[in-house]
Amino acid sequence: MPIKTLQIPTADGQADAFAAFPDSGEQHPGVLMYADGFGIRPVLREMAQELAGHGYYVLVPNLFYRNGPAPVIELPEYIGAEARPTVLAQLMPLIEAHTAERTLSDADAYLRFLSARPEVGAGPVGVTGYCIGGLLATRTAAAHPGQVAALAAFHGPVGADGPDSLAKITAEVHFGHAESDLTPEALGELNQALDAAGVRYTSEIYPGTVHGFTMPDTDAFDPAALRCHWDHLIPLLDRTLTTR
Repeated sequence: MPIKTLQIPTADGQADAFAAFPDSGEQHPGVLMYADGFGIRPVLREMAQELAGHGYYVLVPNLFYRNGPAPVIELPEYIGAEARPTVLAQLMPLIEAHTAERTLSDADAYLRFLSARPEVGAGPVGVTGYCIGGLLATRTAAAHPGQVAALAAFHGPVGADGPDSLAKITAEVHFGHAESDLTPEALGELNQALDAAGVRYTSEIYPGTVHGFTMPDTDAFDPAALRCHWDHLIPLLDRTLTTR
């Protein structure tokens, strides 16, 4: 799958981004993919290409463009236990500065840009995200119920904004939680809120996983859980987005 580097106009400047999409000359459903807190790096390009191979135009913006182009900080090739504290110490101020207001302003720009791409067909789009990106995806779906038909989030704090925010979602949803992030009791409360909101969803803890389980360049990686992630994500998009 080809990858194209892009610049997305936003209210605060230009967000660098990339897109992966089939090189067929046809239009495809659009998917907005939010990276985890470590940001754009080779593994995100590989995941976007994997998803694009199933017939989607996948747009991945640099969440922290206000602080510079990706990579905003220097990342090791492998983020293990030794490197993690130093990397997180650099990233946490950026994550904490990425407020809900910034998220929604950026989401407006990202979706406007995505829908205007000549390679993207008319119709609804999907949003997916990892870690903090899962929360950003959830906020995006809640803010754009008429446009976002599919929402998937993995090892993300998706309930952080409370049940009222979930009630705004009209997309079909899959939440894949890390066992280290969510107790069965907390999962039950989240799913109760989704039930009360009338959301069509699956929401489950992936057994034996820790936060970050989808990312092969970290010590949290779980190959079986990554396969499970694809097994949920691709059918969700296939069910909900315009027939290709």
